[in-house]
Amino acid sequence: MLARQPPFFPVIALTSHGSLPLPVAQRHPTLDLSNAETILRLSSLEHHAATQSAKLRPPKTGGTEDATEDDPKVNLEARDLWTQFHKFGTEMVITKSGRRMFPAFKARCTGLNKMAKYILLMDIVAADECRYKFHNSHWMVAGKADPEMPTRMYIHPDSPASGEQWMSKVVNFHKLKLTNNISDKHGFTILNSMHKYQVRFHVVRANDILQLPYSTFMTYVFSETEFIAVTAYQNDKITQLKIDNNPFAKGFRDTGNGRREKR
Repeated sequence: MLARQPPFFPVIALTSHGSLPLPVAQRHPTLDLSNAETILRLSSLEHHAATQSAKLRPPKTGGTEDATEDDPKVNLEARDLWTQFHKFGTEMVITKSGRRMFPAFKARCTGLNKMAKYILLMDIVAADECRYKFHNSHWMVAGKADPEMPTRMYIHPDSPASGEQWMSKVVNFHKLKLTNNISDKHGFTILNSMHKYQVRFHVVRANDILQLPYSTFMTYVFSETEFIAVTAYQNDKITQLKIDNNPFAKGFRDTGNGRREKR
């Protein structure tokens, strides 16, 4: 499963239904975004799958870390900034060569077992089944969504690491890139322009990435991180927010490049 991906890009390809090829982390049919900190606890394995694949399970390691319970909690960093963007309808530019998100997704974890190992991941899934257009200064539904490419999960490059390490710093996914290139070979997240997406954050207690298909996923969704993918910014208010807050938006400040010039 992992061998097909370049070793220097921490990415797993998922099926078109947003789940791993093995029966774990199945995508929920509906996504409740009414709560900014909705927690979707995902089942590790169905009973019949556990029976079929029991001999494939990595052996359990003994010790106190296996017996110690944990209670992971996740807080979204820069929530106020995300909220400012969300108010006007956050837009994220996607390009063939790949573009980083701004605001970048960052989170702070608590409640982890300090001695246990964890793998932290994120993915981006369709928020609904609609295609959108920006008309009269507002986003509105323009039709049915285009088919989505298989969802990819981005594994934080520090994974696996101890709970103590994860809790000592902000978990930053700033290296994740978005693309509209359906033939992408770099492990970037492939999205459709003018479609709405939702960021999801996953915490998995496991000692090795190869254990992911047999592990329990704890998933956290923050409604503020919902966004529409675009090839050029549509809303001038979003463009201004990017200019005001993104230290790498120097090109916009110096030349005034924006939606009209790009078009």
